[in-house]
Amino acid sequence: MNVKSKEKQENSAIELVIEVGAEEFEAAVDKVYRKNRKNIAVPGFRKGHAPRKIIEGMYGSGVFYEDAIDELYPNAYAQAVEQEGLDPVAYPKVEVLEVGKDGFTFKALVTVKPEYKIGEYKGLAASKEEVNITDEDVENELKPFIQRATRLVNVEREAKEGDTVLIDFEGFDNGVPFEGGKGENYALELGSHSFIPGFEEGVVGLKPGDEKDLDVTFPEDYSPELAGKAVVFKIKVHEVKEPQAPVVDDEFAKDVSEFDTLEEFRKDLAEKLRDRREHAAEHAFEDAVTDALIGVLEVELPEAMVDFRADQVLQEYADRFERQGLPFQQYLQMTGQTLDAMKEQAKAAAEHQIKSEMALDAVAEAERLEISEEELADEYKSLAEQYGMEAEQVKAAAPAEDVKTTLLRRKAMGVVKENVKAVKPKKAAKKSAKKDVEEEGASAEEAPKKKTASRAKKGTSKVGEAE
Repeated sequence: MNVKSKEKQENSAIELVIEVGAEEFEAAVDKVYRKNRKNIAVPGFRKGHAPRKIIEGMYGSGVFYEDAIDELYPNAYAQAVEQEGLDPVAYPKVEVLEVGKDGFTFKALVTVKPEYKIGEYKGLAASKEEVNITDEDVENELKPFIQRATRLVNVEREAKEGDTVLIDFEGFDNGVPFEGGKGENYALELGSHSFIPGFEEGVVGLKPGDEKDLDVTFPEDYSPELAGKAVVFKIKVHEVKEPQAPVVDDEFAKDVSEFDTLEEFRKDLAEKLRDRREHAAEHAFEDAVTDALIGVLEVELPEAMVDFRADQVLQEYADRFERQGLPFQQYLQMTGQTLDAMKEQAKAAAEHQIKSEMALDAVAEAERLEISEEELADEYKSLAEQYGMEAEQVKAAAPAEDVKTTLLRRKAMGVVKENVKAVKPKKAAKKSAKKDVEEEGASAEEAPKKKTASRAKKGTSKVGEAE
């Protein structure tokens, strides 16, 4: 491999012209021939036994060139960027300039990290929610425990909203039963709106033993065979049950918790709710600080860099669903989303990630922050304990430089937060698309995983493709 030329281009790109010599190319061509000859039929020879010269004579001397180039160029590209001291941040755009028996020459457009600088990062303003826990909040925390302890008791009276009725029902369309319209001993909670409009309302007022023909009309947006149709449901009520809530006292607290008194139980619920809200508020505050910090970052991101990171974000997102047993394509179908729409969301998340990393790196550099070996060892120990792994396993999965980078950015965020002006939020804002995708994607501080060689450095896009 030899780098013939290196030229700076616009949009943070460097153009390399790289040549691979005859000896190396010949070895690759022969390797490709030996790999593929079993699939090539040549008259007069057993399949897989035709000499290379015969095959080249039939199909042309360059019959194996394309595969040989694909075999060689990723490694040649990786060696070239290392030799030139480049740090690619995107897939290269590769174009073969010439090829022959003396080797081949290709051009690689390498996107590198753009220059950037941070403005005044001390004294930034960021919104921070004040956490307060009210008696009503605690009552709402109690409700699920009360609901789980609530019993359904048979009553001999007319059914009302909130009751659960045990019914038989069958639907008829012009006197003919229709598929899916029959149920026996079905427990229906009145007011749950689990049936079509008018059904539950028609059951209100019936008593155990009552029968009724109920006229209802299916909604226009129902399944095509029933949409908009007027039908009759024959209903028979077997039982009417009303919910009977428990008495919320010390005995209730003993039954549903580890505490002996209701006061202790309520106090514990309040403390746990406060912890959750403070944790959420701190995360929201850190997001606000990050956004403010990005606001004083001066950088122009190359589109290729954002696209490359967006592919990573989307892949992490897909991998998470795959680990949960849900193919990503199936998830898209279930949610009615398209891959293009997800890619746009991922691009927003990617741009935010890149800028936040650059901003924190700039702060770390300005503050001359460092990570000691002791701090690194403590972080490995913490990760090992957190994920139930041996320290050596963690070190193998999470390279030291990556862990140090994470710790440096954490320190940098600490510096910014120490000097930030916390202000009361004006109103709750909807989460942006970038945050939705970032939260779904794997974060930098999740379980450590084996880091593979960067595709940006290897240049594993197909020759001729602009990744």
